[in-house]
Amino acid sequence: MMLANGGVLGLMHKDLPQPMRPAAASWRIATLLFAGGSILFAAQGLNPPGYTLVLANGLVMFGLTGYLRALRQFYGLQDQLWVVVPAVLGTLALFWLTLVSADVGGRILVVSAVWSVLMVASIVLLISQERRDGARSRRVMAALFTAVAVFVMFRAGYYIALGVNPAFSVLGAGAWMNVATPMVAATLPVIGTTAFLLMCSERIRRQWERAASTDYLTGLPNRRTLVEMGEQRFDHARTSAPAGGFALAVVDIDHFKRINDEHGHEMGDVALKHVAARLQSACRGAELPARQGGEEFVVLFDHLTPQNAHAAGERLRNAVAQMPFVAGELVLPLTVSIGVAVLVQGDTSFDSVLRRADEALYAAKAAGRNRVEVAA
Repeated sequence: MMLANGGVLGLMHKDLPQPMRPAAASWRIATLLFAGGSILFAAQGLNPPGYTLVLANGLVMFGLTGYLRALRQFYGLQDQLWVVVPAVLGTLALFWLTLVSADVGGRILVVSAVWSVLMVASIVLLISQERRDGARSRRVMAALFTAVAVFVMFRAGYYIALGVNPAFSVLGAGAWMNVATPMVAATLPVIGTTAFLLMCSERIRRQWERAASTDYLTGLPNRRTLVEMGEQRFDHARTSAPAGGFALAVVDIDHFKRINDEHGHEMGDVALKHVAARLQSACRGAELPARQGGEEFVVLFDHLTPQNAHAAGERLRNAVAQMPFVAGELVLPLTVSIGVAVLVQGDTSFDSVLRRADEALYAAKAAGRNRVEVAA
């Protein structure tokens, strides 16, 4: 099953997005190391048992190291030397305790300690990603590592309680534990690989959702998200008591066509990013800036009254006007015209508020641009 899972992950490798491939490759290699160690454990009777035991445990420990490395790569963390230290020290210690001193108890404690350190590190990493990754597959992975870590610690305590000595054999009084150990340990490369693939799938799904809801150029919510959020906030404002408080501003860059004509469309794109960043910096609390299309933006407001609507628009206008657009040697003052509309009793939909804000925007442009007009 481990070999099959590693093979399936290899076949799917090219179907994964490029940023996920290093983590997937590390997970696949770790699974194959785990499988190789398992094969050597099963073949102890056909090989020199001492060397085989050291190599088998070493492969499994480096397999666990690979899982930790894969999770770190999945979450964008850089490789660090300490990740491989437990497996290296554990393998060296096993060589001494198996081939030199024949200390079974020490060997069990070393293996348990290395497994526990690597799995606890993986658990801590998975838990630390709760805020940025709420996927259930991540929680399943954390629970899986936790269950195996608890079993490994219980196993160490069980063998210590039996009073292990140089003549102790795991095939004797503790035979049932020796059978249970590979069964429990195999859940990491078998069930864990499935959980890892689900984590990849969940991230791809979130990336597609983000791409579908975000403007590719400015990083602001796009028109689709604007309409969805606008309708939600409009409906909430209409049904809340007292009703009202919802408002929006339509923001248009003044003379934007001139920027494209004189400096090129690439410079125009940079100017759009600049204005988007300025609007975003000027927003407060739950205010939501979005790009409606072209050189036009919309900002959604909550709890805005007609009395302070003009001041809110001026805050946005000043944020753009007070910081000129700079690109290399080009210093270009930018201004915006803004139309603001506040929800009134006659508004029947989000579109009706948006339409009134558009009319106010046209009035601001007709009055000379670089100004704010509030819809009647």
